[in-house]
Amino acid sequence: MKKNKIKLLLGDCIGLILAFVFFIVPFLFVVVTALKDRREANKLQMTLPSTFHFENFVTVLTENHYQLLTAFKNSIIITIGTVIMLIIFGSMAGYVLQRRKDYRSKILNKIIMLGLMVPTAIIPTIWVLKGLHIYKSLPSIILLEVALNISFTVILYQGFMDTIPVELEEAAFMDGATSIKIYSRIIFPLLKPVTATVIIINAISIFNDFTTPLYFFPGSENVTVQLTLYNYIGKFSNSYNLLFADVLIIIVPMLILFLIFNNRIVEGMTAGSVKG
Repeated sequence: MKKNKIKLLLGDCIGLILAFVFFIVPFLFVVVTALKDRREANKLQMTLPSTFHFENFVTVLTENHYQLLTAFKNSIIITIGTVIMLIIFGSMAGYVLQRRKDYRSKILNKIIMLGLMVPTAIIPTIWVLKGLHIYKSLPSIILLEVALNISFTVILYQGFMDTIPVELEEAAFMDGATSIKIYSRIIFPLLKPVTATVIIINAISIFNDFTTPLYFFPGSENVTVQLTLYNYIGKFSNSYNLLFADVLIIIVPMLILFLIFNNRIVEGMTAGSVKG
């Protein structure tokens, strides 16, 4: 028993050391570089700044007529709109597919699994969006993000649905409740743990998405937070303090969100893995 405890303790220590080296040290490097002046930052050394330059963040925020603020607005709208649709349609689809065991459900399950593997067809998708006259619009990018993330969301809801007893629905049905009432008043309130997981995982993924807005949401007025970094790489290539200030502004909101809801993510993803 003592040997097992020592091994577990040793494993935890190694894990903490690796996490510190690969995650904490790079983050600290970004922070200290963002607070230096241009000359000192360009040395790319892990040292404290001789003078703290908090005005770097103001410079980044006001660059290109407050482009970063516009990017935050677009990213927040896209993230919130997408997550709401994923929760509504993902939970409904997961509920139906988990409860029904007919051949249609099996076919739909296979289609959903394909959604995890099939890559995005860029040119045909742009052609379709242009045909619908919604290319380079917020609704189009929200629909695309929903399509890209719906498969994983449905699978999460399906796994969690196994933990909800069917007897609850049968009792409600015997009392005269309709399918919509059963779902909205009984099933959905019980999905809070997995819904929290869906919100956090998808919010972080969508907020940090780079390729989808790059291809399907071009234009200076349509910029998202990740595209500002792409735009600033050329402009601030000789000013690492400003470039790293932009990186820090972008990553901090989602980092805080992840740290707050980290336990809920684990709970929602593992809840459906054990039955009984």
